Amino acid sequence: MGNVMNLGRLLSDTARRLPGGTALVWGAQSWTWAETDARVNALVAALCKRGLGKGDPILVQARNSNQLFESLWAAFKLGAVWVPTNYRLTPPEVAYLATSSGAKALIYDDAFPGHADAVQAASENLQVTLAIGTPRDGESSFDALISEDLGAIEIEAEVDHDDPCWFFYTSGTTGRPKAAVLTHGQLAFVVNNHLADLMPGTGPEDASLVVAPLSHGAGAHALSQVAKGAKSVLLAGDRFDEEEVWRLVEEHRITNMFTVPTILTRMVRHPAVDRFDHASLRYVIYAGAPMYRADQKEALEKLGKVIVQYYGLGEVTGNITVLPREDHSLDDKEMPVGSCGFARTGMEVAIKDLEGRRLGPDEQGEICVRGPAVFAGYHNNPEANAKALKDGWFHTGDLGRLDTRGFLYITGRASDMYISGGSNVYPREAEELLLTHPAVAEVAVLGIPDPDWGESGVAVVVNEPGQAADEAELLAFLKDKLARYKQPKRVFFWDELPKSGYGKVPKHLIRNELFARGDLTEVAAQ
Repeated sequence: MGNVMNLGRLLSDTARRLPGGTALVWGAQSWTWAETDARVNALVAALCKRGLGKGDPILVQARNSNQLFESLWAAFKLGAVWVPTNYRLTPPEVAYLATSSGAKALIYDDAFPGHADAVQAASENLQVTLAIGTPRDGESSFDALISEDLGAIEIEAEVDHDDPCWFFYTSGTTGRPKAAVLTHGQLAFVVNNHLADLMPGTGPEDASLVVAPLSHGAGAHALSQVAKGAKSVLLAGDRFDEEEVWRLVEEHRITNMFTVPTILTRMVRHPAVDRFDHASLRYVIYAGAPMYRADQKEALEKLGKVIVQYYGLGEVTGNITVLPREDHSLDDKEMPVGSCGFARTGMEVAIKDLEGRRLGPDEQGEICVRGPAVFAGYHNNPEANAKALKDGWFHTGDLGRLDTRGFLYITGRASDMYISGGSNVYPREAEELLLTHPAVAEVAVLGIPDPDWGESGVAVVVNEPGQAADEAELLAFLKDKLARYKQPKRVFFWDELPKSGYGKVPKHLIRNELFARGDLTEVAAQ
């Protein structure tokens, strides 16, 4: 492909153009573009001295912080590979990421000594360990190294389009997580695409609130802010605090943020939304899971026409479809209700059958995508690559249909579908209907073994505060609204649904919990 721009240049160029502008705010601290760039250059110089270089994986186990943000840019400039973890993983899980990625350096937040121990014990390639906070024997202090090398001359590795810069670990519901290889050339397209499709017109006057972990989608979102000189504001604490979110929106005149539907709904329902001025918001972007219509309406009523949806996976760094703010409406007739939007600029979406044939409008099949945002494949995983990247398309594993105008509707995760009495059932239909009941705050429907029907559905419901509905009432509510084979046979009530680190509700966690609680002991074993 020939040389392309090292992505680290997004930071360098902005620092030259806007040296005194604010790059990052975290609690009472803030850093200008020039300060951030100087700290990153110092970290690059320190890592170089310790033998790190092009292609070397750098594992990072840390919560959101200025150091996590700086580690990304240092990895890019060095030509190394940034390997951030979901910090909520257990030490053995993180040790697996270290060995599977071949990590040569570990940067860890000193709140996670057990994770560092597990990585050091498991990893054969580890050369350097940096602690954010207090280092232990044989480790170095992240900030002390930066102080030693402040003023270092910028080092920027020459890179090709397909040179890896980020191992984006997918949180797969089955088996071990896989490292999606993101490259300098691919991510340069993603940055432009995000700016064109998700938050057009972003510039130095804008401010972005970071409410999700920078290790995944929020990190990709931050790249676009840096490219345009917009400041990023981190939440001060570890815990998600709706009151703090709305206070920061008012204080920093936040114009955009990236989140997931469950978190957006929590923000919209919190009383603090009415106590702080949020008129500065232009783009509240949600992705990672479908957003139920009732929740969309609530967000539109409270925030105005500012919500933007996109659908994408780590393997295409979010770039499959977009439903822009102008396509959102309180009026069902004015929007494609239930759609996650149309193909992103420069990307092509197709619905394919099991033989790989492209299907027509409104026919259901697997959602496939091709274009410059598609990743380079999974690291050291030819089997997964053969499955996901056949026929020149990335196969998402999600099921859906395109309408005649090209709007995409996700009908389920292939793995979420269950078969009851020989018919395919996609739980989303029952979930959407149950959410329209006033007593239902959250719901998940999944298929479980059934001696008569092969599988049947069960619903797990969280009631709205102060409201109560029992099983009989909810089953009666569905009776005339949904084909009988699609209706869950049982309803269980829990105080909350288990969530992944990114706010999603994985069905396998609910299934495990149903058996752990003994709710399903009477059902035939799988």
